[in-house]
Amino acid sequence: MVKNKYQVQIKENYNNDGQYEYDAFVSYDNNDRFFVHDKLLTCLEREAELKLCIHNRDFLPGNDIAGNITSAIHNSRKVVIVMSHNYLDSYWCMFEYNMAKVESIYSRNKENILFLVFLEKMSPKDLPLIVLELVQSSSYIEYPNDEFGDTVFWNKLKEVLSQ
Repeated sequence: MVKNKYQVQIKENYNNDGQYEYDAFVSYDNNDRFFVHDKLLTCLEREAELKLCIHNRDFLPGNDIAGNITSAIHNSRKVVIVMSHNYLDSYWCMFEYNMAKVESIYSRNKENILFLVFLEKMSPKDLPLIVLELVQSSSYIEYPNDEFGDTVFWNKLKEVLSQ
């Protein structure tokens, strides 16, 4: 059922010129919204002039949540996952994660469009297998707790999303 709905959504939103509406869709749990709104949006939208899609601002009211999610992912060049324990406990966050994986496999010829940002330290035993698989096969970045690391973090994130 999800696959059929996803395929219909893709056909409705397909952009023939290969351009994306957003540089990245930011998937995060509402408990982590202060990091996203106070730091991530400031640094990436205002300073780096990237166009991000976030659920509480860019989802269309009246559309079902699943439709908004699949549309946002399909219309974004990358997906930034703000990973935390809150994220793993959220049904909708894990739905976003899985839909981004489906997008990368079926619509983008297995191109990795997911970029993991670990907001807190997490051990491998805390991660479900579907997330651990991505961690082991792809790059990710941890949010630092120091000024030098903070500068490197934002520069790397800007670089990844600008490509």
